[in-house]
Amino acid sequence: MAIRFVRVVVIWLLVLATLWVTEPYLSALWFSASAPRTVTPRGSLADSEQATIALFKNVSPSVVHVFARAAPTDSLFSDEGVVQSGSGIIWDAAGHVITNNHVINGTAQIGVRLTSGEFVAARVVGTAPNYDLAVLQLERPTSPLRPIAVGRSADLQVGQSAFAIGNPYGLEQTLTSGIVSALRRRLPMTAAQEVKGMIQTDAAINPGNSGGPLLDSSGRLIGVNSVIISGSGASAGIGFAIPVDIVNRVAAQLIRTGHVPEPGIGVVAAKQDEATSLGIDGVVIVRTLPDSPAAKAGLEGATADGVIRDVITGANGKPIHSMSELASTLDDVGVGNQVSLTVDRGGQTRSVKVTVGDISQLDQG
Repeated sequence: MAIRFVRVVVIWLLVLATLWVTEPYLSALWFSASAPRTVTPRGSLADSEQATIALFKNVSPSVVHVFARAAPTDSLFSDEGVVQSGSGIIWDAAGHVITNNHVINGTAQIGVRLTSGEFVAARVVGTAPNYDLAVLQLERPTSPLRPIAVGRSADLQVGQSAFAIGNPYGLEQTLTSGIVSALRRRLPMTAAQEVKGMIQTDAAINPGNSGGPLLDSSGRLIGVNSVIISGSGASAGIGFAIPVDIVNRVAAQLIRTGHVPEPGIGVVAAKQDEATSLGIDGVVIVRTLPDSPAAKAGLEGATADGVIRDVITGANGKPIHSMSELASTLDDVGVGNQVSLTVDRGGQTRSVKVTVGDISQLDQG
């Protein structure tokens, strides 16, 4: 009896072992999808997905790819020299395109690829380096142009949705999304000029997105993507866009005159760290430009032997600590209007009225 029980147990163990060894082969034989799988119906897209799809379809024809080369050649895509690229926005039916100044700065040949695939030569209408903006004119495009819908940036709120369309790393017509992360950021564009009210977003922005649109959930332009902050140079969730209210004003002036006045008083200032090392809190005037508003108002730069004469410590009753703060105040005052400066000379403080001028028209020598 015991021997029979042992035999039964051994047989069952052999059967189980055989099944364990052959199971993968049997599964592959019986369950493999050797024919195309049946598609599972998915139902309707979510409302938010449909809205995003519609946004991209409506706006993407207004976004172009901008190419620029320092030296002109027979073909913009020849092997001669480096071609830099970015994004652009169709601004009006006349063929004006908005992009960043740094996308085309220092270049001699510019081309634009439309969403239709057409490649069109372009020329510079005007630039505003202090705002990192430029306006291009397309040369005889044959494809229909769709100007972008323009919104407002003054009423934006932190937390609302934001969408970016551009050409990161040359990958055309790329859509990313996020939110408005912060408002009223101040970022330097030049050594003495910063743009106020910059929009911060976590929508992925990478090299090549520069000059492309930042959009609200209605597909309206709320900013022009310009800057990222990243240790690697790639998106780190901190991107910045120039507010559309500034873009609207600057673009109109560039199209009308090719020039945007640069409010200033015509002073060359010492670097802020140099002033700090001397224990001075304010704008140290190194020299005044010839025939500038500052020179006409009697402000003086340092003497030939390095003796500091005038230091600007306030403007219109507010303290001034740096040249960028002074430039921001002068931008608010506007060309042709007066600003009241608080000036320190040799320990004596006085108030000086200066008429703000367009310093881009002054001799910088």
